[in-house]
Amino acid sequence: MPTRIVDTSNAEHYTWGIDCDGWHLVKGEELSVIEERMPPGRSEERHSHTKSRQFFFVLEGELTMEVEHHDFVIRAGKGVEVHPGQAHQAINRSQADVRMLVISQPPSHGDRTPA
Repeated sequence: MPTRIVDTSNAEHYTWGIDCDGWHLVKGEELSVIEERMPPGRSEERHSHTKSRQFFFVLEGELTMEVEHHDFVIRAGKGVEVHPGQAHQAINRSQADVRMLVISQPPSHGDRTPA
């Protein structure tokens, strides 16, 4: 794949949950970088990954990340790491959209178990 500048205007887009968006900024066999938008009041299902190590970095807004029954409130410019096997759930309890990067190594698609 040739080197190129990528952003949400030219990245592969998908939807998930209710009204949530994702853009594959990097989609490789060893690394995944996704930008996600989560509207207020939305969340993902609580789950874990067997192999994937993830880092959630908030670009805009305020995200609550529940990891192993502990809530971490993450504001813009901050992030949290989730290790393989840790049950977690991203939740937007704020009144504004959350924009975040989800970095997974290896990619988490296909490596998800409900918790």
